Amino acid sequence: MSTVELALPARAELGEGACWDARSQTLFWVDILRGRVHQFTPATAACRTFTVGQPVGAAALREAGGLVLALRDGFATLDLDTGALTWIARVEDDRPTQRMNDGRCDAAGRFWAGTMAFDPSPGTGTLYRLDPGGGVTPVLADLTISNGLDWSPDGRTLYFVDSGTQRVDLFDFDPLAGTLSNRREFVRVPDAAGMPDGLVVDADGFVWVALWGGGALHRYATDGALARVVMLPVSHPTSCAFGGPELTDLYVTSASVELTPAALARQPYAGGLFRLRPGVAGRAVHRFAG
Repeated sequence: MSTVELALPARAELGEGACWDARSQTLFWVDILRGRVHQFTPATAACRTFTVGQPVGAAALREAGGLVLALRDGFATLDLDTGALTWIARVEDDRPTQRMNDGRCDAAGRFWAGTMAFDPSPGTGTLYRLDPGGGVTPVLADLTISNGLDWSPDGRTLYFVDSGTQRVDLFDFDPLAGTLSNRREFVRVPDAAGMPDGLVVDADGFVWVALWGGGALHRYATDGALARVVMLPVSHPTSCAFGGPELTDLYVTSASVELTPAALARQPYAGGLFRLRPGVAGRAVHRFAG
């Protein structure tokens, strides 16, 4: 059984979007509603914070250095030396009730991230693809909470969560064109187990899913069978990412938002960053090529 440890008592409101940078041996993650991007260094337990001025749903590494962000109003880059934001494309900035949520880059260096309403309202979200040249394409519409996504090791299958459906879905993925087809259900999470949130695919092709309200991670085999359950000391885990020198550490972000005072008293580390060593390895993340 994996031991879950508190890596950082971050007290995030809505932690999300964990992403490991092998070059700097640091973990990037965001606190969405506070508009903060964090860079955590495990070797020293130091955490550097960038405040970006609006809700930020996800951060991904850039091949040229720095980060690309999925912000409330669209896509921008973040310079880690100066903290400066540079806008790439505005997306839904005329809809103040919307914000960006989780995202990730594919092997061709395209950044995928989706939107949702702050409420959240069914059918208001869209998954977008940001190409290296700066073009933005809406890929999936009528979503409720566009959430975790990752690709199979061969890059030909996309796993995707629309949290409002209680499902993780599969798509056939064309790596050259960056297009999706043949949507079907991978797993349906029972309501009692929590709501599927962020996910990551490990080196064996198994899918790890954070369960909002369920206080757990589920690991699913490629046929959708539940292979493992890891219980966590907080009820609202949000995302997971492999890190460490050998990619054998699994980091988990969490949230404190929506918890009652009584629940917060029972979960003093809600909003913290957690780490476990599950005995399997992850894969290096892809970087934005723009």
